[in-house]
Amino acid sequence: MMIFAFAVGAAACLGVGFVLQQNAAQRAPMSDFLSLRLLLDLMRMPRWLAGIALMVCGMALGAVALSGGEVSLVEPLLATNLLFAMALSRYQTKQPLGRTGWGGLWLLAGGVTAFIVAGRPHSGDTVTDPLRHWLIIGVMVGTAMLLAAVSKRVRMSTEAALLAVAAGLLYGVQDALTRVSGEQWAHGGWPVLVTSWHPYGVLALGVTGLVLVQSAFETAPLRMSLPALTAAQPLAGIACGVGFMGDRLRTTPGALAWEAAGLAAIVVGIVLIGRHPAMPSGMAETGRMRDLQPH
Repeated sequence: MMIFAFAVGAAACLGVGFVLQQNAAQRAPMSDFLSLRLLLDLMRMPRWLAGIALMVCGMALGAVALSGGEVSLVEPLLATNLLFAMALSRYQTKQPLGRTGWGGLWLLAGGVTAFIVAGRPHSGDTVTDPLRHWLIIGVMVGTAMLLAAVSKRVRMSTEAALLAVAAGLLYGVQDALTRVSGEQWAHGGWPVLVTSWHPYGVLALGVTGLVLVQSAFETAPLRMSLPALTAAQPLAGIACGVGFMGDRLRTTPGALAWEAAGLAAIVVGIVLIGRHPAMPSGMAETGRMRDLQPH
């Protein structure tokens, strides 16, 4: 129950933090797009700093949850951050949930429940083959970088979604490496942790993902980016957890069917909630918007 509490607490901090970050990022200069200068400009905005503080708190709570639970268990719970983002946005806009909102809410909650109950994630033997580690991480990071490169050639609404997916993939890998770092610290303390590449990988992925997601928040409404981010992160985290962290899921035909249905419901629910009118449009001023044609 403590793992569930920490994971849901992390989701709450992340969801509210993302809304505050996007509210600030939409006011940043477009010349900072996909640049570290974007972070420097955003640091001057109190609302963004509050959003980052909540995000850091969420990541800390998520790290605690990951230290005691499997990645494939914690990641679906972290996906509920969209529910908290929706709650804040609904409070700001006074929009009723309606069929779409309630449908998305129940699909997301039901999908998380179905995946966890059917899969019963549990720990197994960690994969020791370094090639498998690097193959999975390489595919995730390489796909993220490819999406970021392709995003510059598409329409702005599509661009935001691609950048958000890229950030979600990086955050999913980051969560897996966070758990590895926690295990290293638990077994060997600081000497083992600081001499391993994993914590530095967590930092590099975090900064890169932050630039990508803030650029996505800057270019388009929150409903164009947050659902993609929220959907990509748990899928990447589960792939890493099962791929090289040693997480185990039930593999009976019935369990696999429910697990697949649960993941599909999570993704559909995220999309429905993210496109609900209550989610803030968050468009930057017309005068500083880029042309909607491909660039």
